[in-house]
Amino acid sequence: MRDIERVALLREPVRRRLYDVVRGSGSPISREEAAAAAGVSRSLAAFHLDRLADAGLLEVEYRRLSGRRGRGAGRPAKLYRPGRDRVEISFPPTRYALAGELLIRALREAGPSRSPVDAVRDSSESYGREAARELGRGIRRRAPLPRMGEALERLGFEPEDDGERVLLRNCPFHELVQRDSELVCGMNESFLRGLADGMTGGRAAVHPCAEEGYCCAVIRKAP
Repeated sequence: MRDIERVALLREPVRRRLYDVVRGSGSPISREEAAAAAGVSRSLAAFHLDRLADAGLLEVEYRRLSGRRGRGAGRPAKLYRPGRDRVEISFPPTRYALAGELLIRALREAGPSRSPVDAVRDSSESYGREAARELGRGIRRRAPLPRMGEALERLGFEPEDDGERVLLRNCPFHELVQRDSELVCGMNESFLRGLADGMTGGRAAVHPCAEEGYCCAVIRKAP
């Protein structure tokens, strides 16, 4: 299915709401849970969730939620999680204008004695601090992780805050990473480092993240 057809599917308000519920759940979610979160009936939720799965926007797995096995354990529940296919227009958000700005600035600041990778990282960290000044004007939270989480939500990273760290469910530069992971992941981590420094005054720090299904960086409270 083409992206434009997937976007058309998401124009239906209930379907879009259910899609957002699944994307924001952080783990596979049942029809009942999705229906309750979206404020619709289970049968209506099932219809729209299956349409989204057929289009590749969601993926399906089956699991017994009780943890019991064998006879009498009941049928496995049908669970939904975000699909691997991405809709280029805005689901999830991408930030290629931001990537372009970072790369252009790096090219302007690069000199004959600096490698392109170093120039990109230095420029990205500086730009992250500038972004923090802009975003910080509209964010009232003071605790470092919630403050960073709100900023990252606005930037399209889809943050997941568990109280100890902020994981990123979406990389706004996903397709660019496939072209050059060293350059783009380095750019991303440096941008986030500058953003964290500017948003929290050094109370949050960026670390590499190797957890499957998440972006290359994780934010933790600074020691």
